[in-house]
Amino acid sequence: MAHVLSVNLARVRTNPDAPSRSTGIDKAPTSDAVMVRSPGPMRGGAGSGLVGDTIGNRRLHGGDDQAVYAYAREDLDEWENRLSRPLTNGMFGENFTTAGIDVTNALIGERWRVGSDGPLLEVCAVRTPCRTFSAFLQLKGWIKTFTDAGKPGAYLRVISPGEVRAGDAISLDYRPDHDVTVGLVFRARMSEPALLPRLLTVDALSAELKNYARRRLAVTAD
Repeated sequence: MAHVLSVNLARVRTNPDAPSRSTGIDKAPTSDAVMVRSPGPMRGGAGSGLVGDTIGNRRLHGGDDQAVYAYAREDLDEWENRLSRPLTNGMFGENFTTAGIDVTNALIGERWRVGSDGPLLEVCAVRTPCRTFSAFLQLKGWIKTFTDAGKPGAYLRVISPGEVRAGDAISLDYRPDHDVTVGLVFRARMSEPALLPRLLTVDALSAELKNYARRRLAVTAD
């Protein structure tokens, strides 16, 4: 059964790539129920996402199209074997470590209901590896390694709010009629620009990725 194996919140620390800044990439499981906020103006500009989580660089991360980041435990297990090092839940900066769901082959626009009365979330974007991610893991060449593997995890926007805790089931509430997956979007963004036109056919794709595709295609057309 597909479920949330752990809900992970940030342990704020100094950014290893930029010591003058802080980062929330180091996340750890919590046994508490956590509220997932819906979009809209929030006091302090928190916006949608997990209450109690922290985002260090709001220029590049966070926002309604990156409200929740999910990564599969099955993919973490593969990385453990490949890297010959333990990887705890949350170590990739994910809010949800999932089990029993193929995140890479999730469709953009599909909707996950978490728990019986928890949040409704929509797959809308992919994670692109950054220097903070590489510095945190202390792995030389990590950005290329992560990109080549093609298992980026998924960002989800909040359609309706609710509480979530470890063990909550993930049920598929809606699956769109197209074949644009998380993995395809990642390849289009990172290594296979010929796929970019397909991104513009999907309404649920994040605004940032749509704009990126339009810019790249405009340059190509010129």
